[in-house]
Amino acid sequence: MPTLCIKSLSNGIPAAILFIPFYLSCSKFLLDFFLGKCYISKCPCSSVDRAPPSGGGSGGSNPPGCVLFLLFLMEIYRNYRKYRRYEVKKIIDYIAEELSEAFEKAGYDRTYGKVTLSNRPDLCEYQCNGAMAGAKAYKKAPFMIAEDVVALLEDSACMEEVEVVKPGFINIRLKKSFVADYLNQMEETDNLGIEKTEHPEMIVLDYGGPNVAKPLHVGHLRSAIIGESVKRISRKMGHEVLGDIHLGDWGYQMGLIITELKERKPELPYFDEAFEGEYPKEAPFTISELEEIYPTASGKAKEDETYRENALHATYLLQNGHKGYRAIWNHIIRVSVSDLKKNYANLNVSFDLWKGESDAQAYIPDMIERLKKEGFAHEDQGALVIDVQEETDTKEIPPCMIQKSDGASLYGTTDLATLVQRVQDYHPDKVAYVVDKRQELHFTQVFRAAKKTGIVPAETELKFLGFGTMNGKDGKPFKTREGGVMRLETLISEITEKMYEKISENHSIEGEEAKQTAKLIGMAAIKYGDLSNQASKDYVFDVDRFTSFEGNTGPYILYTIVRIKSILNKYQSQGNSLDGLKVQEAYADCEKALMLEAAKYNDVMANAFQDLAPHKICAYIYDLANAFNRFYHETKILAEEDAGKQKSYIALLKVTKDVLEACIDVLGFEAPERM
Repeated sequence: MPTLCIKSLSNGIPAAILFIPFYLSCSKFLLDFFLGKCYISKCPCSSVDRAPPSGGGSGGSNPPGCVLFLLFLMEIYRNYRKYRRYEVKKIIDYIAEELSEAFEKAGYDRTYGKVTLSNRPDLCEYQCNGAMAGAKAYKKAPFMIAEDVVALLEDSACMEEVEVVKPGFINIRLKKSFVADYLNQMEETDNLGIEKTEHPEMIVLDYGGPNVAKPLHVGHLRSAIIGESVKRISRKMGHEVLGDIHLGDWGYQMGLIITELKERKPELPYFDEAFEGEYPKEAPFTISELEEIYPTASGKAKEDETYRENALHATYLLQNGHKGYRAIWNHIIRVSVSDLKKNYANLNVSFDLWKGESDAQAYIPDMIERLKKEGFAHEDQGALVIDVQEETDTKEIPPCMIQKSDGASLYGTTDLATLVQRVQDYHPDKVAYVVDKRQELHFTQVFRAAKKTGIVPAETELKFLGFGTMNGKDGKPFKTREGGVMRLETLISEITEKMYEKISENHSIEGEEAKQTAKLIGMAAIKYGDLSNQASKDYVFDVDRFTSFEGNTGPYILYTIVRIKSILNKYQSQGNSLDGLKVQEAYADCEKALMLEAAKYNDVMANAFQDLAPHKICAYIYDLANAFNRFYHETKILAEEDAGKQKSYIALLKVTKDVLEACIDVLGFEAPERM
């Protein structure tokens, strides 16, 4: 049976503190025991005769020290259970541990005991290929090595069948009792026993990246959805994560808005150079007006050179502290951020930091001065650049330009200055960027420049998570029916409406509940539709397929969870309790298959974090949902007459539901009560 250990609490308080109530209640007994005051003529826990203290009575009326010690151990175990255990090793680690010990006992390196999930589930559940790897090192046939190892696994605690298959594969099937015990331990622990990292990292995660004064559109979807999931997965594994939206809130676009606003409302005090009072607290525009102002100004600048020059001059004045323009800029930020927070909340996405390009500006002058002084930056055709080409490169990597010939900063400048700020303020172990994969060259330049110049310490990891394009059925970037860029709120609204129409066919759900249910299912359709694809690949956003209740979709996953909830609710309505239920050994193959899938949770979550790959969680819960539905169709659960068997079924359903809900939580959506 797997063993567990208590670790320190997440806030650093030793777990032993949990036992203080016991220590206090048993202090006298413990003191007596450890001082040797076992009032018995011959204590069974010692070979030394002990007499009662002078004046004491017969030792026979007092319990021997060994009994007290036994009570001590029992109390520890009781408190251990009371306060719950915190982690369970990954199931694959239990198997690998036995294999590694067997390899070592057989005279081989224990590292060959690595275990993987079987790629032939019809033949076995897990497999070990270590004998194949060790054949060359030990100049011995892999089949012979495998036989030596397997011969030592007859008394395995977790393996029921261990078979050697030529040329030297070790095929494994687990004991039903072992798998059942493992699931019970998962349920007994907080967080389903997730084995959190022993070395928590401080991670700054850069995702979102919208421009202020512009509405969110489908082009912002992938960054938000992927970044939010990566953040949640990382936190689940015990890391500290700061999600930074990194707003596009500086530069030429601000000058365009100011210029257009001046043309429309020249009487505003922001444009009066003689104005000495306080500027209005209320913005002179709504978010709707602001979103119309920018594209109008952008269009004018492309056609009118004078207008463009005015916008560039306004940008210059803003960046050099013009009071009125700074006040307008503050209005733009407040109005935009308020709207962004509302829209991201509708997507169930949140950020810890609402910093932008503007926050980096204060760091640029000193950074450039240092880079020039220390010889990292040099002039090239009037521009200031940092060489980032490396000898191992097979293609040319252009220098990282940090200042144009006219002295203007670039995106690379801002990104490097942002890293200066992040290192200074947060001391991150890792900084990860969730951005369009077409920006890979840019971030290669920035990362190399940051490392070469010492802006980022050598030990700090810089990670680029590039995502592909979200396309329509025509293979081109997803558009509206009219061919325009679809606003994000429009996409959410349309899919929610589509789900509302579907669930309205179920007349048991009506009114506000139907609307809320439609919203939850719509969100699952959008997020699962995106996250089920490997982030770096382009994919087709097929609304009809993503909103289907069948196949590899978010609604299918939710329908499975709701089905389990319905069964558990019916079980309880019959006067039964879900407390204290234990999973027993599987009675059928479909039951064991479900148990094995549920038991993979810890391992899947760890792998998803290692690769920062939410799609691995999607693949897992689709397999888990399929395993449950096979079990459901082949098993009489509520109609089962054997009470013990039924309780085991219900316990298995509960852990399956808990695993599914934990997974969709890190994917960023939740399940309704009914569908």
